[in-house]
Amino acid sequence: MQYSFEEDIKTLSKHESFARFLETMHSLREEAIASLHKASTDEIQQISGMILCYDQVLQMSGWNQLQLQHTERLRGHL
Repeated sequence: MQYSFEEDIKTLSKHESFARFLETMHSLREEAIASLHKASTDEIQQISGMILCYDQVLQMSGWNQLQLQHTERLRGHL
């Protein structure tokens, strides 16, 4: 039986540990955005690439929906 990416994400989304992992990705993304303010011209491109990677992981994983699904459990971590 072959599994699709969507099925894998649906299975993972049931686990609080996956939500905490994505929460960490979200926090790292926010830190990278904040670091743009003091970045040199050369660093901006590198930081922007990191932000794009974090965004892709969060979007592919359905972070917004997962955040709502695990709100009560994540409340202490957010």
